[in-house]
Amino acid sequence: MSLSQTVHHTKDRELDELTKKRLLRLLSLILIFAVMNGTMFNVAIPDIQSHFGLSSSEVSWVLTGYIMVYAVGALIYGKLADYYPIKSILTFGIILFSLGALLGFFSPNFFTLIIARILQAAGGATIPALGFIIPARFFPKERGKVFGVISSTVAFASGVGPIVGGTVGGWLDWRFLFLFSVASLIALPFFRQWVPEEERKEGTIDFLGAGLFSAATASLLLFVTTLLPWFLLSFAVLCVLFIWRTMKVSDPFIRPDMLKNKYYTVTILTSFLGTSVLFGLLFVIPIMMRQLYDMSTLGIGLVLFPGAISAGFLGRLGGELVDRRGGEFVVVLALCLVGGGSFLISTFAGYAPWVVSLALLVAYIGFPLIQSSTANLLSSILSPRETGVGIGIFNLLNFMAGAVSSAVFGAVLESQRVSLSMNPFSRHGDNLIFSNLYICLGLVAAAALTLFLATFKKRPGAFHQPASKPSEVH
Repeated sequence: MSLSQTVHHTKDRELDELTKKRLLRLLSLILIFAVMNGTMFNVAIPDIQSHFGLSSSEVSWVLTGYIMVYAVGALIYGKLADYYPIKSILTFGIILFSLGALLGFFSPNFFTLIIARILQAAGGATIPALGFIIPARFFPKERGKVFGVISSTVAFASGVGPIVGGTVGGWLDWRFLFLFSVASLIALPFFRQWVPEEERKEGTIDFLGAGLFSAATASLLLFVTTLLPWFLLSFAVLCVLFIWRTMKVSDPFIRPDMLKNKYYTVTILTSFLGTSVLFGLLFVIPIMMRQLYDMSTLGIGLVLFPGAISAGFLGRLGGELVDRRGGEFVVVLALCLVGGGSFLISTFAGYAPWVVSLALLVAYIGFPLIQSSTANLLSSILSPRETGVGIGIFNLLNFMAGAVSSAVFGAVLESQRVSLSMNPFSRHGDNLIFSNLYICLGLVAAAALTLFLATFKKRPGAFHQPASKPSEVH
């Protein structure tokens, strides 16, 4: 039996409806733990810095190290899922995620804390990586709706993470944030019971190629976060070695044929640009709230909360819309919301915080729509043997989008104030640099929309309603 035939050859019983509901709810719950673990610690950085007596560059590794390992891990686990049972990968990941959290809770020094965060990232990366593969593999008829639930969960957890982090860190101590991750062990026996059995697929993984690609990605992330030229040089050298390895080996880590598929490359690029806009907003708005309004961490969290909770509830409807109208239509809708929301925030920057919060809500709703529609498109574009690594690259670029946005817009905010407004409807004052940044984010969304429409308007069947209505998952 060929590899392409075995990738979906599971003991792949058709899941009954009750098991589907249970598995989806459990997957959403564990995603909350994984995503919040990344965003909760953003607000705890000052406390960690004070506790261990660290410089700003030293304490930044609490986030940088986590993001770097998490991003690379999402790709690696996606590739492993093409060959190994999802149940086994999840078991390994959840245990490692929890052990890292336990070590972090008791960490006596900063070095131990960094090791704990790396272990957390190495284990936690299995959760979002497989969170988008499980629907493609086990929910083929309800794929769009399930992707919508997953994406809305990610959006919701991203928004409430800082609120939970600020609340727990303020009332108790930053160490107690680790206990959220330890609690994920509760989900393990249920995953073992409800995830279908699979057989080990034939074939081998190019681990040397995987190592080169991972090292290149880590070098790029380090350059983006530190701007040290040595990391950029390292990235260039490793890319050359990875290309050499890819051309030499018979079954490379990433197959060139997949990257030559213009629909695949444009889809992940569109997702990267759209997600960069959203992460850019989430990075800049807290800084604006602090500088213009002198708001507390909790207050900033409350500004973000309406968008996060709305995305959590409406994301599922977006998944249903994917099933009814197709992924292409929802990608366009999502980019319009993100771009339009960016323009609204640019216009009302400097107004009352609740006005900014409502404008952000428009853009925030686009977050789960981009995720669900893109994941659905990728699962239809890719062949079965490419699904795991293809969605892995999608996850990798999403994580890199956050790092790139933070680095670029952080550098812009450190520049001098501007006097020229790019938005004729905005106020003039201290808000001007923020207003211009939001306009730039809107232009990025417009560029992504233009690229997507130019590519997919010629794809057969694009922007047409699916012929049949898929069955429902509640």
